[in-house]
Amino acid sequence: MMGLPVIKTVSDCADFSKTVSPYIPQLYDLPQQVLQSITNLQELKTLYVSTNPLISGLAFSLFLVPIFLLISEVNKNYSQVDRCWSILPTLYNAHFVTYAHMVGLPTQRLDTLLAFSTIWSLRLTYNYWRKGGYSIGSEDYRWAILREKISPALFFVFNVVFISLIQSLLLFSVATPTYIILLASRLRGNDFTTADLIFSRVLVGLVLLAFFADQQQWNFQSAKKTYQETAKVPPKYHRADLDRGFNVTGLWAWSRHPNFAAEQTIWVVLYQWACYVSNTYVNWTIVGAISYLALFQGSTWLTEKISARKYPEYREYQARVGKFLPKAGTGLPKDFSDKREGRDAQTGEKVVQ
Repeated sequence: MMGLPVIKTVSDCADFSKTVSPYIPQLYDLPQQVLQSITNLQELKTLYVSTNPLISGLAFSLFLVPIFLLISEVNKNYSQVDRCWSILPTLYNAHFVTYAHMVGLPTQRLDTLLAFSTIWSLRLTYNYWRKGGYSIGSEDYRWAILREKISPALFFVFNVVFISLIQSLLLFSVATPTYIILLASRLRGNDFTTADLIFSRVLVGLVLLAFFADQQQWNFQSAKKTYQETAKVPPKYHRADLDRGFNVTGLWAWSRHPNFAAEQTIWVVLYQWACYVSNTYVNWTIVGAISYLALFQGSTWLTEKISARKYPEYREYQARVGKFLPKAGTGLPKDFSDKREGRDAQTGEKVVQ
């Protein structure tokens, strides 16, 4: 197996100096080798299995960078990476699993991981689609706001460095724990343990949590739209909640961003799964999980800044409910039910329903 390192212990699978560094030179020659073999399927197959799968995955993520940049600049629409967000991590996971099958490695754990990843993609792709994300001209509203704040030249640099490059590498990096799991399968075989079962079930559970959070938000926004168009309050909703403009019920009464919380946890759990199979507490693939958390911190900060300007009661919501994790000890109903019962719990003033 020319594309895989020689490993003697499962902890070696997480050793950057043994499993990554020796193969970095492959990255430099790979583009030319692909061009030379592009018309010969058998040569491409040989090149695929002889190239370290981490390097070929990294090469593909770098290949996408100029494509994202060019399309975004030509169309002046900077959500090109967003359109691929729900697809690329699963594509990378599928790449690792396909490689394992092609070189004859045990794949039970990897196949289970890919099944979870596919479910994750289906949920996120569906939610992005129904919100119009794939519609022509659709763009994340935050990019438009940012363009108003900085000069065109600076935004171009931001597009090159962050939107096109860093985000593409990020979507690859969150899948790198699968590379460690692939390497470990050479020594562990198909020993699918109780811990593996727990990891896989937790990951699916987190996807379901995100799905229910998305659905609750979708139902609320649909009810709000109906209320604004007809002035009639849909069943199971309260006028005060719809007038407020943002959802504070269900999972959203416990977290201001329950879908984001689940999404971030998913990639931390995948990283922990790689730690488990490699008998390590920390390994280099933590970079992907930490970077994902950092991205969500920044994007959520901007989202909430916009929401606080748009909705007068949003700052009170921030005081009552935690950003990602539940907040204890506020002494007020997290779902704002006190606002629906006729009086403000703090001022005692009558609230119009």
